[in-house]
Amino acid sequence: MSWRTVVIANSAKLDYQMGFIVVRSAETVKIHIDEIETLIIESTAVSLTAALLSELTKKKVKVIFCDEKRNPSSELVSYYGCHDTSAKVRNQIVWTDGIKEEVWTAIVSEKIRNQARHLYDIGKPEAAMLDQYVAEIELGDATNREGHAAKVYFNALFGKDFTRTEENSINAALNYGYSLLLSTFNREVVSNGYITQLGLFHDNMFNPFNFASDLMEPFRPIVDRKVMKMMPEKFEHEEKMEMLKILQDEVTIGGRNEYVSNAMKIYTRSVLDALNDKDVVLIKFYSYEL
Repeated sequence: MSWRTVVIANSAKLDYQMGFIVVRSAETVKIHIDEIETLIIESTAVSLTAALLSELTKKKVKVIFCDEKRNPSSELVSYYGCHDTSAKVRNQIVWTDGIKEEVWTAIVSEKIRNQARHLYDIGKPEAAMLDQYVAEIELGDATNREGHAAKVYFNALFGKDFTRTEENSINAALNYGYSLLLSTFNREVVSNGYITQLGLFHDNMFNPFNFASDLMEPFRPIVDRKVMKMMPEKFEHEEKMEMLKILQDEVTIGGRNEYVSNAMKIYTRSVLDALNDKDVVLIKFYSYEL
């Protein structure tokens, strides 16, 4: 089972050899591809062979490319996630608005619950207001309880003057963590045979990752917890390496302790089951234990 997150932070040449990724830099290092869950190319001074990219795609390794500022900018996504992709895409296209609204309502309700749990854990009284928002959610979140909850939540975490549009180290850390979640969910959508463009609630014609944008919502508070613990005054290589650890945090899902990366797989499959079987009870959400 793949479990490693590999980050290439400096100038290097990467190629493929007998099941291994070979990293040629000041030293030559070999890593078996079957061990790698995520490969992050953090430096633009890295070259990769086509043979390696092809093998990484076959093994469903999530490959994230960063820009000159070392922020995630793109990723490698396979055209073919599984053997019956065509049938699954046909199913995805005909999911009814009714079941999509039910699933989205369950997802956004769980997101606000997780935000409330976070606030309870750090002793913030605003948690009770988020509980009230959950109780008020209508089908499809028609009254936008999610948006109201987000404002209360982030102000409780980072102060009344905090906004998500401001350029600072906290927002940089949040955005980086959310990018990791989005990339991982993109991989899960594709590996299960579906396409990322068709979402449940998110339907922006310019967003190629609408479905993953839906799925990631309940997992955002995991990123928020990490950023609250870090409260970074800067956000550079060391802080990014710390953020990567969220994928190896442990949560409980389906009665078992799992790494966050595995919980995302389990959760994604359960959402797909709920959509195909038209039963939101099938969705498996995680719980976070301190």
